[in-house]
Amino acid sequence: MEVNIHGDGIKVSEPLENYTRSKLDKLDRYLPNISHVGVELSIIRTHRGADLAIAQITVQHARGAILRAEERMNIESRDTIRFAINKAVEKMHRQIDRFKSRRKAKQQRVRERYRATIAEIDLAEDVPEYALTDAEDFVPPVAIVRRKAVELIPMNEEEAIEQLELLDHNFYMFRNSDSSDVNVLYRRQNGGYGILAPQ
Repeated sequence: MEVNIHGDGIKVSEPLENYTRSKLDKLDRYLPNISHVGVELSIIRTHRGADLAIAQITVQHARGAILRAEERMNIESRDTIRFAINKAVEKMHRQIDRFKSRRKAKQQRVRERYRATIAEIDLAEDVPEYALTDAEDFVPPVAIVRRKAVELIPMNEEEAIEQLELLDHNFYMFRNSDSSDVNVLYRRQNGGYGILAPQ
């Protein structure tokens, strides 16, 4: 399992890198066939309120599925980034549980890459119990603080829903394999999903 740790606005010292790696070293025991783990640690200076420590973990599975977990915390001490890493790892455990439980999904059109195989489930250890509070006191910045290039993988709408759930985002951009158009899938506040498609 390859692990890359990157800092943005924060120096990733050797002790911080060792701490992060120690928190990630069991992920492949809970989910075999992880090909790559990327960790981005950031400090965002805000004009309103406390500065933010952000830990984002991205796991790439060998079959192409991507799992992501992020934690944002108001900086209260120099250990805040470590607390954010802990919370992000706990959220990743939830994502791994969700990925493994996809085996029970009834929709047969979903490709195998978005579900753990029986062999992987048999090899994997159970994710330890965890308790998280989802309260976040975050005031979003006004300016654009990040741009991201997105690889548009052709998939149908059911596969896009699976990927959205694995990423735990509110939206997901993909190339619709039925129409070849770029679509944006989003989670509706009153339940269900919506699709944005070009005219």
